[in-house]
Amino acid sequence: MGKFSKLGFILATLGSSIGLGHIWRFPYMVGHNGGSAFVLLYLVLTLSLGIAMLLVEMLIGNLGKKDVVSNYQILDPKRKKYYPFTSFFILGGPLILSFYAVVLGWVLYYLFIVTFDLPKNLEQAKMQFSMLQNGSLIWPVIGFSACLLPTIWFVSRGIEEGIEKLNVVLMPLLFVIFIGLLIYAMTLESMPKALHFLFNFEIQKIDFKVVMDALGQMFFSLSLGVGTIITYSAFTPKKENLFKSSLFIVLPGILISLIAGVMIFTFVFEYHADVSQGPGLVFISLPLTFAKMGMSGQIVSLFFFMALVFAGITSMVSLVEPLVLYLINRFNFSRTQASLWIGIVVYVLGVLVILSMNERYAKFLSFAHKSVFGWLDFITSSFLMPLGGLFSVLFVGWILNKKRSFLATKHFFNANAFKAWHFSVRFIAPVVILAIFILQFK
Repeated sequence: MGKFSKLGFILATLGSSIGLGHIWRFPYMVGHNGGSAFVLLYLVLTLSLGIAMLLVEMLIGNLGKKDVVSNYQILDPKRKKYYPFTSFFILGGPLILSFYAVVLGWVLYYLFIVTFDLPKNLEQAKMQFSMLQNGSLIWPVIGFSACLLPTIWFVSRGIEEGIEKLNVVLMPLLFVIFIGLLIYAMTLESMPKALHFLFNFEIQKIDFKVVMDALGQMFFSLSLGVGTIITYSAFTPKKENLFKSSLFIVLPGILISLIAGVMIFTFVFEYHADVSQGPGLVFISLPLTFAKMGMSGQIVSLFFFMALVFAGITSMVSLVEPLVLYLINRFNFSRTQASLWIGIVVYVLGVLVILSMNERYAKFLSFAHKSVFGWLDFITSSFLMPLGGLFSVLFVGWILNKKRSFLATKHFFNANAFKAWHFSVRFIAPVVILAIFILQFK
């Protein structure tokens, strides 16, 4: 089994968390929830509960050094026969990948096609997005394939030759592009308005929905509950400073989210687009905004969608690795065989997702008023992710020997810090996750 270098682990885990969740989902969630109240809650939750839960999954992987299921069995050998059920949690990654790659395929389409034919008005912008979903299947399938196939190839190459090298190249490039776009946004008159929208914290706007959405965004943006963090942490040295690593992962992720928010809302306010566009913010409002910039708009559009592609690819790789490692350890698959079989299943699901989004085929691919995409999203975000996260905190809080946890963390936690962390993992995190899980159905 290969190993990450210290930098490789941080960049790979950062690549896992910094994806469409930070750059695509975060801005539209901010717009959908009225701005600064959502940002404040997201920051507080991520810097407290998020780091605590990230450390839980890192600790499980670092101590076990195997795949997700084997780690639980190694750390609790007396009850090892019960832990195969945790394999369901790692199915979340490939299921998410099946529709995540479809969305990233849209980004590729916008990068290579729409960038050079930016919409002249709102109707044309909506038409471009609608035609991508409901028009010919050729472009959605090409975009999906162009994202998924390289992902499977990188995973098949292994840790050092595939995943680490990919992230070492793409993550710095992502930051360079985003800083460049932020500098450009700073030249526009609407920057103060965007900053006010994001950071004029209005506590009175916080309601139950904003809290739930902020919690969901924290989960999504940190790759919690699908086995990615546990799996990547299995490739780290025994005495890794997991707390420092968690900060190196969380803080740049927050930075990218805020840069994306400032940049996107500066563009949107500058050219009077709709901030509450929802998921269409990136695919409808922004292309229209880029078009109004004149000649520079195509350049800005090119770099923006390029950054989205880079972020998406690094996240996609991380969604496959937990199941790959499980198949290698449990069923003696070679890495190539495991990657290939997962790739085939994900490809079939992805094509069904594309068909289910197209008006001509949607009625044949829906069940109980949900499309294939709707069911995959519901199963992963409403069940597998929160239940995977819940089980990991219950395991470390209640099952894993407390002394063993302390000995494994004492090189970066003093006694008081450990007590505070363990208390939050034992009592606070389970209550919060259960609240998300139960209340989402009301």
